[in-house]
Amino acid sequence: MDWTPTISELSGPRYQRIVEAMEADIAAGRLVRGQQLPTQRALARTLGVDLTTVTRAYTEARRRGIMEARVGQGSFVSETSARRAVDLPHPVAIDLSMNVPPHPLEAQLDERIIAGLEAIRAQSGLTAFLNYQPPGGSAHEREVAARWMRARVPQAHADKLVIFPGAQTILFNLLAHLARPGDVVLTEALTFPGIKAAAAQLGVKLIGVAMDDGGILPDALAKACRAHRPKAVYLIPTLHNPTTATLAPERRGAIAKIIRDAEIDLIEDDAYGLLDRSASPIANLIPERTYLATTLSKCIAPALRVAYLLTPDSGAQLKMRNHLQATVQMPAPLMVALVTHWLETGVADRIITAIRNEAVGRQQLAQRALKGIQFQAKPAAHHLWLHLPEGRPDIAAHLLRNGLAVVAGDAFTVDGTSPHQARISLGAARNRSELTEALRILVGALHKPADTRQIV
Repeated sequence: MDWTPTISELSGPRYQRIVEAMEADIAAGRLVRGQQLPTQRALARTLGVDLTTVTRAYTEARRRGIMEARVGQGSFVSETSARRAVDLPHPVAIDLSMNVPPHPLEAQLDERIIAGLEAIRAQSGLTAFLNYQPPGGSAHEREVAARWMRARVPQAHADKLVIFPGAQTILFNLLAHLARPGDVVLTEALTFPGIKAAAAQLGVKLIGVAMDDGGILPDALAKACRAHRPKAVYLIPTLHNPTTATLAPERRGAIAKIIRDAEIDLIEDDAYGLLDRSASPIANLIPERTYLATTLSKCIAPALRVAYLLTPDSGAQLKMRNHLQATVQMPAPLMVALVTHWLETGVADRIITAIRNEAVGRQQLAQRALKGIQFQAKPAAHHLWLHLPEGRPDIAAHLLRNGLAVVAGDAFTVDGTSPHQARISLGAARNRSELTEALRILVGALHKPADTRQIV
């Protein structure tokens, strides 16, 4: 609690100078996440200002999300730049249902957004990005993205790449391109609800293929290809949603051979691949048959709405650009410009590293809190796949009554069955303190006797 801000060199009202000094010291590392701050009275005495000035400064710091107050403990530097959502449905107090990346202070998102937009304004002006742009990105934007992707996918080139407004738009347009109503697309037995929604809108039939803890089973995939003659296979091979399974290299090779031999296309959803760079995309094995979707939604922020589709060849790229233009015209130009600037300057990788490190820390916290409880997880995943106790179909409802929202397993099934499991999205908690409280509620519900249910 020995922080003393330097405010004499700053301009403006004193309370604002205190807040600006706090933000500057956080950015410089002089204040670190979770560090306790002086009491309001102590800081007022140190600075020789009125108590009301410090009170106003602390209130503004909490509003900006850089400080948090803990009842009975004091004031602390926030662990994250995220703030409590104002539109959470009653009675949700902590929402672990949405699989989003955490935003630790180390990511410096607020500062980097401001700095990035200022750099763009200085170079070409912001209004240059307020008009229609080429669907799928300019040649420069696609070249920067392709160069960045080549660290993981060496065959990435601008003439095979399309920039989309989010991965969901990629999936919808790919299904429309590869399949017709009534056609079959294979997926893992448990899969991303977004592909289910897109298939339902387009009349495409999804058929789930058996999995184990290591992901989709090659023998089951080969059998399904022979039986259903699918138009494509959709897979999440790295940090699978919802199970976190990551295919081993040998299994990736077997799956690539099956797809090549069946002469079908692969839609590889690489939403989480940047969190586990040790996993090489299947696209590296069968580039001529793979549509690889890489999004920044899970490794930076979903509201950027910037995702990259690497197609098998330039002809497929042109067709997907036409699909994009016919559906949503283009991604938001200013957001693409910001992300392109981050890719060129290395800022994107620094943000991703900070978010990956926070994901690892939250998984470690969950490992301690859920000791003795069965679940699947990976070190850098944003979520875990929880096995629920037998005879407790009411767990999700019980958690909701206690203010905690999670996603029950039936949201991910392709065949309509209801696995006795739930996805817990660790990244959705605003900070580790909130996550700790959420896990406490979760453990309490799991240990609750089956016969003590709410009477309705």
